[in-house]
Amino acid sequence: QVQLVESGGGLVQSGGSLELSCAASGIIYSVGVMSWYRQAPGKQRELVASITSSGSTNYADSIKDRFIVSREDAKKTVYLQMNRLKAEDTAVYYCHVDRMATNRELLYDLWGQGTQVTVSY
Repeated sequence: QVQLVESGGGLVQSGGSLELSCAASGIIYSVGVMSWYRQAPGKQRELVASITSSGSTNYADSIKDRFIVSREDAKKTVYLQMNRLKAEDTAVYYCHVDRMATNRELLYDLWGQGTQVTVSY
């Protein structure tokens, strides 16, 4: 079955860097908009960054100029390079795909399992 597998989370010091990746499994022909969301304890989920199939990006103001979202369609993977991390970046990060065409069907609204990012002081 199609799923989004995230990796790259962990513990990092404030000011450090971390790269998250999210790879789509299965026989996939095309992928729509790929996004990263995050949710900190006691807070609502927020959109961090997104990237379209043509490479257009969008970033939340809170991480603008610190994070970079990219995609590598040959690997069916989206990345989030996080730089100059702050304690307030601590959250569970989720990847999301709005549309995905597989060998069987067109799928919508797919989520990764989430990966914990913890930034220490």
